[in-house]
Amino acid sequence: MGFNVLSLVQMVGGLALFIYGMTTMGKGLERAAGAKLEKTLEKMTGNVFKALLMGMAVTMVIQSSSATTVMVVGFVNAGIMTLGQSVGVILGANIGTTITAQILRLDSGGAMGDNLFLQMLKPANLAYLIVLAGVIIMMLAKKRRTRDVADIFTGFGVLFIGMSIMEKAVAPLAELPQFSQLFAAVANPVVGVIVGALVTAIIQSSSASVGILQALSTTGVITYASAVPIILGQNIGTCITAFLSSVGGSKNARRTAMVHFYFNLIGSIVFLCAIYGLNSLIGFTFWDSAIDKGGIANFHTLFNVTTTLLFLPFTKLLVRLAEWSVPAGEQQEDPLTKLEPRFLTTPSLALEQAQRCIADMGEAAKLNFSLATAPLFDGSAPNEEAFREHESFLDRAEVEIARYLTNIHNIRSIDQRRQTAEMMHSLSDFEKIGDYAQNIFDRMEEFRASNLKFSDIASQELQIMCATVGEVLELTVEGYVTRSVSVARTVEPAEEVVDTLKERLKSRHIDRLSKGDCTMQTGIHFLDIVHDLEKISDHCSNIAIYTIQLGEGATVFDTHQYAKEEYKKTAQFAEKLGYYQQKYLARVDALEAAAQ
Repeated sequence: MGFNVLSLVQMVGGLALFIYGMTTMGKGLERAAGAKLEKTLEKMTGNVFKALLMGMAVTMVIQSSSATTVMVVGFVNAGIMTLGQSVGVILGANIGTTITAQILRLDSGGAMGDNLFLQMLKPANLAYLIVLAGVIIMMLAKKRRTRDVADIFTGFGVLFIGMSIMEKAVAPLAELPQFSQLFAAVANPVVGVIVGALVTAIIQSSSASVGILQALSTTGVITYASAVPIILGQNIGTCITAFLSSVGGSKNARRTAMVHFYFNLIGSIVFLCAIYGLNSLIGFTFWDSAIDKGGIANFHTLFNVTTTLLFLPFTKLLVRLAEWSVPAGEQQEDPLTKLEPRFLTTPSLALEQAQRCIADMGEAAKLNFSLATAPLFDGSAPNEEAFREHESFLDRAEVEIARYLTNIHNIRSIDQRRQTAEMMHSLSDFEKIGDYAQNIFDRMEEFRASNLKFSDIASQELQIMCATVGEVLELTVEGYVTRSVSVARTVEPAEEVVDTLKERLKSRHIDRLSKGDCTMQTGIHFLDIVHDLEKISDHCSNIAIYTIQLGEGATVFDTHQYAKEEYKKTAQFAEKLGYYQQKYLARVDALEAAAQ
């Protein structure tokens, strides 16, 4: 019976099972390895050889160079890994991806004989028992990790069943002269490369497209001359996944995708020139012979190993090519690109990135505090563009980080739940600090527009309070970024001084108003700015308390439950309070004494 509609349906169904099995097995292996896989990949990239080995190992585990490359694009996009560090992992991933084809060649037949036991060991037959084992494990599984093991078994079995169905479905193609003519045309290197690249780009997996080629090779029609350019094209086509993954990412994420592309493109060009050059000179005796699954697997491995060795001394050249292809440009990178969606299934990485973005909020709040207060005293023109840009970032960051935190999957540990709760509180307080800085900035603008001016003593008092709040904010951000409980503890004594300054300045300004030393119009602005400064200090105190509670293992983050009164009795608090009183309150006292 020749190739008909039923054969086509079986071939497509076999392909679907093959891809499903490969995907299920890969995801099961990835989940079973857990976050350790990505964390190890993140840490082992300092040395190009270590990075290569790690990229190879990870790809062998998850059965997909595309998945590894996408993971690396995510690391680079998030700023965890540099472009230079990513090259070694990408080189290793290209070697690791060859393992699938080598596994599939196990089903090539060979001297199995008629022995039932040996026949059962043949992967195409053993696959059914492996699927049965996977289903039984799944039915009995109560834990997530056990279900992951079931997926590995089921996926592995379905992979070979799909391959077996494809091979049987395409067997009649050997009798069709059109099929032979088709692959004779594909023997043209340019056509072969294009066909291989297009098929792989469509299914977004070089392992799957190589598997399809291995299935078709069982017809005995495909020669080395036809298969070689197709395999080279398959390596180029697999780059589409990394390109799609980098869309919307940082420039370095796009450069990482270009590194992957250049590796495969240049490697394919070099191989084409070398193979066809040698064939024209010496003539390969096997060139027009039929290629089998083992031959395809071996050439796929040879290409990737040789190209990796070829590029290993020239990793910097790949980086320069990628940088040339994706120029830096003048637009500044958005800090929120650190919120990498690929990390949502790995809580430890996702929380780390969210914490870095909240730290960026702290830095933006510091900048806006300086932009809002400095023109009050030095007479400089306010930089409204920079201020509005930072304020927009703070508003956007609060929403996007909160959404990112709520979308993180598989948060199981108590520590990660505590960290998430702390971040939710802290990002809100940083945003509110930005809001109060905006109040000061807007009042300063109104003040300048009305040609108003504070009295010398009022200006000096405000300058002292701004300096105090500036130090409180500096300590708060430092404590948050470094997760230092000791630094966070220094915030509360300074905040106490801010509270005292607020009452003193209010009282002294009201006294000046009653004496006619200041106008009511300037007095309102003065009191409003003092109020905003004290509120900034209060929110800094909240963030510092959350930092302390996280460091001390608190399960509930509540500033009211923090034992402030107990801390105020300690010698450490008394020492720091005395220091800040001498540094700031003494200056206000000196101003008051001089005025009298």
